[in-house]
Amino acid sequence: MPTYDYKCQKCGHQYEVFQSMKDDRLTDCPLEECDGQVKRLLGTGAGIIFKGSGFYETDYRSASYKKGQTADKAPGDSGGSSTSTSSDSKPASGSSPAPASTPTKSDT
Repeated sequence: MPTYDYKCQKCGHQYEVFQSMKDDRLTDCPLEECDGQVKRLLGTGAGIIFKGSGFYETDYRSASYKKGQTADKAPGDSGGSSTSTSSDSKPASGSSPAPASTPTKSDT
């Protein structure tokens, strides 16, 4: 259920109400000393940010955050899994790796 913002036309009192989309709009100011009419204000809504495991690693990450994260990791850190590749031990050669074989009709 959404939260709606209302503002009194007479006294200027502004407040929020948590109500169903099916409910009728409020019409009277909730203050006892005021008998003014209220108007529902237009809101932009709230953005949703998913945090935690199970989402894409690159979501909501700026380039500066990524640089800081890689700088914090020490080379040779024994905690966690190793992320080094075997390309460090291979001699440099001018040839590119062979392309992956395409599946044959019997493979699918």
